[in-house]
Amino acid sequence: MKATEIQATKDSTVVGNMKAAKFFGAKDIRVVDTPIPTVDANSVKVEIEWCGICGSDMHEYVAGPMVIPPGSNVTMGHEFSGKIVEIGESVTTFAIGDRVVIEPMVPCWTCNSCRTGNYQVCEKPQFYGLILNDGGFGEYVVAPVDRVYKIPDTMSYEQAALVEPVAVVTQAIRSSQFKYGDTVAVFGAGPIGLLLIQSLKAAGASKIIAVEVADHRREVALKSGATHAINPIDTNAVETIFGLTNGRGVDVAFDCAGVQPTFEASLNSVRNNGELKIISLWEKPVTFNPNVAMMTNKRISTTMTYNNIYPEVIDLINQGILKEDLIITKKIHLDDVVEEGFEEVLNDRSQVKILVTPKRSNL
Repeated sequence: MKATEIQATKDSTVVGNMKAAKFFGAKDIRVVDTPIPTVDANSVKVEIEWCGICGSDMHEYVAGPMVIPPGSNVTMGHEFSGKIVEIGESVTTFAIGDRVVIEPMVPCWTCNSCRTGNYQVCEKPQFYGLILNDGGFGEYVVAPVDRVYKIPDTMSYEQAALVEPVAVVTQAIRSSQFKYGDTVAVFGAGPIGLLLIQSLKAAGASKIIAVEVADHRREVALKSGATHAINPIDTNAVETIFGLTNGRGVDVAFDCAGVQPTFEASLNSVRNNGELKIISLWEKPVTFNPNVAMMTNKRISTTMTYNNIYPEVIDLINQGILKEDLIITKKIHLDDVVEEGFEEVLNDRSQVKILVTPKRSNL
């Protein structure tokens, strides 16, 4: 049976094969035929509408496997939205036709982290598109009901595909020492950085300083709510930030780039008793002198995905706090996910968020 030849029985069971973009190694992602996943009693099957290419997907493509287990050919993609087409026999909270998003972290619920309410750092994690075979770069996904959230009829599937990255930045802000009226610096104006800028503006930051090497992304940062945008190649970012904050430094700096220069600059741009919050994944380790932080009582902290915030993020997006037209720069078909997706993000700095669909009718 070909990937497009899907059968549906009278009880709405979808069977057969489907197309999916699977990871085989760095610079080796292939769209192949794979069996459609099957539901169990407490799960639902979702027909994918849109799935975004994430920065972590790019790290896997360029330097992987990093999070993906070695030798595992996972179906990639974890920022996705879709419609329920099949439900397990014990499912009572969802119906066929419901429009949904799926939280990709699948906790074990038995380890110490899960039992203490910190499932985002589960000790035996599974994660759609990375540490779990199913992912959003396919035609269907099966998920347990506790990972599935309905979206309002007023929210588009494209907007819903941004719920996951917005959850990342919401968690970062919530877990930082940021307060209403604070000054902040955002190093890296990729998708996460730009969504963070929009979210910080909505959260009441008085001054948002974006640091980004790409001209187009600096322009988008300003349109997204940044009060200033610095090119660190042409300008000493730390000196400029201190000049913009009356010699004090920012209250919180967010590193969304994950390289040695941004780590150093973000730490040095923070005021005494301020905070460097690390959001990005890192392909290489960094070195630094701990005295820089210790002698000024600066805090270096990290944030990992999100924890119990999907409903709030869905509400925020539905209320219109985001300018998704600045974030979503291209929409492509699943068949073109490598050349027009991963390679495009890698080589064209004007691209921010590329959404992928398995449906030709969506384009």
